[in-house]
Amino acid sequence: MIMNSIKMVTVGPDPAQVTCPSCHASVMTKITTKASTKTHIIALILCLCMCLPCVCLPYCMDSCMNSDHYCPNCNAYIGTYTR
Repeated sequence: MIMNSIKMVTVGPDPAQVTCPSCHASVMTKITTKASTKTHIIALILCLCMCLPCVCLPYCMDSCMNSDHYCPNCNAYIGTYTR
């Protein structure tokens, strides 16, 4: 039985130059942002303390969401930057 050891790569909030653990190419990561629990809590606090239109703000700002990094060649997951 062959075991693949996938090395976790440390990534930040911006695209990073890494070697993909899947296809072993040197690539600039592709980022998708995803709302986190912290994003939902900020929206709830805005809803309770301020007016209703302000609830959308955390979902429009990348600084309130996690950044998932993927390889642009093989679409392999590389890592997540958690805010």
